[in-house]
Amino acid sequence: MKIKRVLAWINRASQYAEEVYNAPYRAAIARARREEEDLFMLLVFSEMMGVPNPASYYTLELQPLLLERFHDWHKRMGMEHSPLDHFRCC
Repeated sequence: MKIKRVLAWINRASQYAEEVYNAPYRAAIARARREEEDLFMLLVFSEMMGVPNPASYYTLELQPLLLERFHDWHKRMGMEHSPLDHFRCC
């Protein structure tokens, strides 16, 4: 019984230490992740915007999965409206 309490305390202390250690880098990690997702979105929709994409065969299958995030992406990229002629999201 006492061992379980000690293990639980060690686990809680480990989680707390991890949170304290990661706190200063949280914004940088989030920014890097967002930039990586933006690049991936550009890769997936590049063929529709007239940019040749050598992997279009594979990225075509991903477009329906990313359509929900497409509006947020083109707003974040500075495009007021959808850059695609045949797809209007806003």
